[in-house]
Amino acid sequence: MARLLEVRGLTAFYGETQALFGIDFDLEEGGITALLGANGAGKTTTLRALCGAVKMRGSVRFADQAIEGRATEDIARMGVAHVPDGRGTFSALTVEENLKLGAYTRRDRAGVAADMKRMYARFPRLKERRAQQAGTLSGGEQQMLAISRALMLRPRLLLLDEPSFGLAPLMVGEIFAILGEINREEGVSMLLVEQNASLALELAGHAYLLETGAIALSGPSAALRRDETVRKAYLGY
Repeated sequence: MARLLEVRGLTAFYGETQALFGIDFDLEEGGITALLGANGAGKTTTLRALCGAVKMRGSVRFADQAIEGRATEDIARMGVAHVPDGRGTFSALTVEENLKLGAYTRRDRAGVAADMKRMYARFPRLKERRAQQAGTLSGGEQQMLAISRALMLRPRLLLLDEPSFGLAPLMVGEIFAILGEINREEGVSMLLVEQNASLALELAGHAYLLETGAIALSGPSAALRRDETVRKAYLGY
């Protein structure tokens, strides 16, 4: 497969505090790659750096175009959609209004309308609640809305930050099954930050383990599942 994302020497800062220390990684077109690590390892910062949301240095190429130094909106227009931690829905707006906001960079009205129908088919609960304020949805429904809103951009790459956080196990299973379907059926590549390493390694084909802002391990998910360091620290056996 061709590389969709190529990251070299990525560093990131919050003010004067450095959070990432020259990390390198790749993501293949149509693939799912997981970023694993403890709290504070730099997983969320990595996604924010790719979106231009934090001060960063290094080389980041998406679809063979440099994205470092670009504004967040320009990166979104290139086809990178971010589902942040905490879901980031607009709680006072309805489900439908949130979805329309997801297509803010698009001008193809017919395509946007068709994609709205596609989201409602993928997530029937959102269709039932299309006129309901997002803030009144359950946690799982809000996560569905956040993913759907990102997909309204028609991205080539979906950045997902802790999609399982705060959800009941049954809902987590449903969300991850849907993410797998989106990847297989729509060809959307994914970079997945996830505290639940077992779930992430089941979904992803490749994974990187971050420790204090640097990559400690990387490899195919099946190989990392067999790695003693990963098993003891993150998989519990």
